[in-house]
Amino acid sequence: MTALARLIRTTAFKLSLLYLAVFTALSGFLLFSISSNTNTLITGQVVQTVDAEIEGLSDQFARGGVRALVSAIDARASRPDASIYLLIDFAGNALAGNISRLPTTVLEEADGGVRRVTYFRREADGEVNRESERQAVVRTFEIPGGFRLLVGRDLGEQQRFKEVLAGAMRVWLLVVLAMAGVSWLFVSRYVLRRIDAMAATSNQIMEGNLSRRLPVAGNGDEFDRLALSLNGMLERIEQLMQGLRDVTDNIAHDLKTPLTRMRTRIEAALRDGETGADYRQAMEETLEDCDGLLRIFDALLRIARVESMSPEAGHAHVDLKQVALEVADLYQPVVEDDGGSLTVVGDGEFQALANRELVAQALVNLIENALKYGQPEDGQPLAITLKLEQEHDRIAISVADNGRGIEEKDRGRVLDRFVRLEESRTEPGYGLGLSLVKAIARLHGGSLALGDAGPGLVARIDLPAAQVDMPGGARRDDRSREAGSRS
Repeated sequence: MTALARLIRTTAFKLSLLYLAVFTALSGFLLFSISSNTNTLITGQVVQTVDAEIEGLSDQFARGGVRALVSAIDARASRPDASIYLLIDFAGNALAGNISRLPTTVLEEADGGVRRVTYFRREADGEVNRESERQAVVRTFEIPGGFRLLVGRDLGEQQRFKEVLAGAMRVWLLVVLAMAGVSWLFVSRYVLRRIDAMAATSNQIMEGNLSRRLPVAGNGDEFDRLALSLNGMLERIEQLMQGLRDVTDNIAHDLKTPLTRMRTRIEAALRDGETGADYRQAMEETLEDCDGLLRIFDALLRIARVESMSPEAGHAHVDLKQVALEVADLYQPVVEDDGGSLTVVGDGEFQALANRELVAQALVNLIENALKYGQPEDGQPLAITLKLEQEHDRIAISVADNGRGIEEKDRGRVLDRFVRLEESRTEPGYGLGLSLVKAIARLHGGSLALGDAGPGLVARIDLPAAQVDMPGGARRDDRSREAGSRS
């Protein structure tokens, strides 16, 4: 009973039952409509045939009287067709026809109207004559001399047609039931199996196995699209959870050293300090460590803020070339003071829908990263190149230096939070600058990648370009943004 109840509750069973009911109702309506219209058509044809028979017999009676009428009826009644005839005199005696018995009320109502009656017709079965009950449409007339004439048409063919339709209806219902069964088997064995697989995977994920992914059949149907979308979401969730664990571990590791140093310094000052200058020096050094901790938390908050922003937050129509020139003007004196150069390369306008402040922040971080770690080892002056390129619907902003660069195996790792290579440990920093740039690129639907500048390192931000102008000169995204700002 449990399995049966579970089966009845399934969507597959309900859909199959619904399809069966709908197909049955439509089929019944279709067959009923065909039967009704066909019956009306056949009845009309029968009436027309009866009227034609009456008109012919009337001509015979007009030319030769009752004798000619009797001869005509005998001739026609002997033919093996569906027409029926009966002529009786004033005493009710049958003079001609092929009807053996008939309700007397039919002959009494000789008004010429169309009636559907039951009659008995004599049929020859070898040497034995037998009567059979039939249905017919008849007209009855009274003619001069007290005679009554009945002319009609047997409805046997119409009855057989109805039986054929009834048989077709039964066969169709069996076909519909078979189709419903096949549909149920398909839905239950294919669709429900995939749903059960998704449910099982979801349960494993809820139990903590974030590496599990929903199965994809590869045929591109709705379940595949749903699975791919959910797998992308699960991938992002796993990355965030892993990032959270890494951040927790890195915070615990990176904060332990300055906190331990601060505690040791304060204990030493309390233990060994003799003058106000000793205490003041300890407090100043402790304050510097506190400022460093605050900078770490401020950088983490900025990254968290960027990652929590919606994809359209603060976006507007921005010329990235103009943003790059403004950042370059800001850092040009700093680079020149170090004996280096900062060059912006890129012709034309580079239009994008972006958050201007965040893009500028990303370029600032990349230039500062080049200033800190991009110094050439051979004594050559530092050369920083800020380059803009556009290909189809993507814009690439790259910052390259001519320093020692980063080995390929470490380029993906340094984009994570708090990751600092051994050779950069002597430089000030916390390993959060590139993580912020990566978060900003992802917010804009782009990416950050590190490569070889030969020599040096190139950091490349890939962003989507602005959409094509709409008719009327306005841009689609600008219109929606202007409408949002007005509201």
